[in-house]
Amino acid sequence: MGQHPKKTLLAKILSRLEKAIPKAQTALLHRNPFELLVATILSAQCTDARVNKVTPALFNTYKTVADFAKADQTQLESIIQSVNFYRNKAKAIIGTAKQIKETFSGIVPKTIEELTTLPGIGRKTANVVLGEAFGIPSIVVDTHVKRVANRLQLTQSSNPDQIEFDLMPLMPKSKWISGAFRLLLHGRHVCLARGPRCLTCPLFDLCPAEQEKTIAENRFKKGL
Repeated sequence: MGQHPKKTLLAKILSRLEKAIPKAQTALLHRNPFELLVATILSAQCTDARVNKVTPALFNTYKTVADFAKADQTQLESIIQSVNFYRNKAKAIIGTAKQIKETFSGIVPKTIEELTTLPGIGRKTANVVLGEAFGIPSIVVDTHVKRVANRLQLTQSSNPDQIEFDLMPLMPKSKWISGAFRLLLHGRHVCLARGPRCLTCPLFDLCPAEQEKTIAENRFKKGL
C-alpha cells in the first residue's frame, strides 16, 4: 500500500515551509515555562508584539509562581490593560498560579491532561508550553493553523481539537512542534484570512484552494 495522499501532501508542504520559514519558534518573550504559560494566556486574540510590550514589566513585578498566586488582580490588570480581555486574563493567570502552587508544588506540569485542568488553559495553550518549554511533541492549532489546514484540505473540521487529531497521523512526531508552527506562521504572513497572498505563496501549486487562488489572480490582473 502506498502512503496516504494527505501524508504525502503534508510532507511536501513542510519541506517547502522549512525553506521559506527556517526559524520556527514562538516570538513570545519568556525565560521559563511559567513565563511562557503566562505569555501564551495573554496572546489569545492578541498579537505577540503587543504581549511582548507588557510582559517585561509584568515579569519584573511578579518573579515567581508564588508571586503571581498572591497578586492583587487590580494591580496585575493595570500592567496588562493594553492587552485584549485583560480582566479575564488577569483572573486566569492568578488562578493558574494558585493551582500550580497548590496542586503541582509550584512547578508547571508536563502533560496535556494536567495543563488543561488549569483555569483558562485549553489544548492550544497547553501544547505551546509542552512544545516550546519542554520539547514534548505537540501540535498547536490556532486560528491560522485552522485556516491553512482547511485550505490545504488536510482536515474538514472547524474544531481546533479535531484538527489537532487529524494532523497527528499525517506527520512524524519529530515534526509536530516545528511543522505546526510553520503552518501557523504561514497563515499569519501569507495565507491570510482576507486577501491571501497566493501569487507569492511557496505552496501555490500544491494548494487545492482554487477559489482563493482565482480571486488572487483576478486581483493581480486588475492591479489591486
